[in-house]
Amino acid sequence: MSNALLKLREQSRLFSTTEREIAMHILENPQLVVDMSIHELAKHTFSSASSIVRLCNHTGYSGYKEFRKAVTHELAMREQSKRTEQKEITRSDSLQDIIDKISYANIVSLEETRELMDAAVLRTCVDLIKNARMIYLFGLGASLCAARDAYLKFLRLNKLCVINDDWHSQILQARNAGTQDVGIVISYSGATVEMVECMKIMRENNTPIIAITRCENSPVSELADHLLYTTSRESIFRSGATSSRISQLCIIDILYTALANEDYEASLEQLSRTHIRKPGQISGKMYKGSSQF
Repeated sequence: MSNALLKLREQSRLFSTTEREIAMHILENPQLVVDMSIHELAKHTFSSASSIVRLCNHTGYSGYKEFRKAVTHELAMREQSKRTEQKEITRSDSLQDIIDKISYANIVSLEETRELMDAAVLRTCVDLIKNARMIYLFGLGASLCAARDAYLKFLRLNKLCVINDDWHSQILQARNAGTQDVGIVISYSGATVEMVECMKIMRENNTPIIAITRCENSPVSELADHLLYTTSRESIFRSGATSSRISQLCIIDILYTALANEDYEASLEQLSRTHIRKPGQISGKMYKGSSQF
């Protein structure tokens, strides 16, 4: 994962007191890393060059040079995101403007999701899902739509899943979840009260929790064991959950495909067996324009 500042924030709880102080300065003003040499940054943060090197190592970088390069890249991406925000929908937009802006926002969302994906975390999540007795899916509103997509995909691979539309039923899911199961919580905001409550219950049950949420500190990210990050930006029409939904579905597709690829031949056979034929295919006749998939 190339998101250096996110890694710095996530790892900071493991740092020494001096390293946490340096991290705080960097997170408050990342431009310091771009503008300063290691010795200048050490002086600015009242630390030493060796402390900064240790911080870089603990964040996953070989040294300050590599860390500085990653931060520079990230800040450039942020600047691009700011320019993207200027492409918000306005009252005067034509239909073609709307087509262009929404398409561009979704493309950016997918690119950011790829940048935020940590292959090591994904590996752990796939292993958990593969070995789980039961997959419990949680989400409300637009996130419930993504959870339902996951339900259908995992079901095709013969993975037992539970999903419910109402929160009271999701609470019961959480209470029934055990150590051999896995909970997948989807929440763009990371602060949905109902999801937080379900996660607290699963934590009491020692159920492993995977959270699909935006890359910011939140109650959901604090309670999760494993985090798969979506884009942290949304359009002016937040109630429509546009970009975040695309990002969530992308992560579901990645999990599903990675899981299927674990046993490629068996998955192909299972997908063929669970393929639901259309009426025209069942009778041996294909309707005009129909597809086999």
